[in-house]
Amino acid sequence: MRRVVLVLVGLCCLASCRTQAKALPSGDAVIVAVVDGDTVIVSIDGKEEHVRLLGMNTPETVKRNWPIECYGPEASKLTKSLLPPGTRVTLERDIEARDAYGRLLAYVYRKGDGLFVNLELVRQGDATELMFRPNTAHATDFHDAAIQARAAGRGLWTACPAQK
Repeated sequence: MRRVVLVLVGLCCLASCRTQAKALPSGDAVIVAVVDGDTVIVSIDGKEEHVRLLGMNTPETVKRNWPIECYGPEASKLTKSLLPPGTRVTLERDIEARDAYGRLLAYVYRKGDGLFVNLELVRQGDATELMFRPNTAHATDFHDAAIQARAAGRGLWTACPAQK
């Protein structure tokens, strides 16, 4: 009986989360700070949100009780150069709006030139592809960019032997 109740509660929570996702922010925002290579803080209508960039993953630099990983500082530096404070961006959401840490999940585009920041990090070899199912709208783009970066030996693909 307990199992059935837990499953039902879980399904209710899942349905509730998906319903709430429609009310979550997307659209125009301003970069407040870069936390690390794959997480930024934005201001949306005066409210700050932590945003986890979808479709990719950079090596860790600020995770509590976790060592700084190979190429993490370089990936963070690139993200900071692409998204300095004050940069206007557009956030594009996918199916699920938030991760387990409460961060908004989004694809980030710079307003000035339309650069798809998440994809650029993979193209440069500063990030690997990482799909957060069911958020897979750009999965093919990330996969192709990762293959090209790896073949060209860009970024972490040369610097971090464990990535090979």
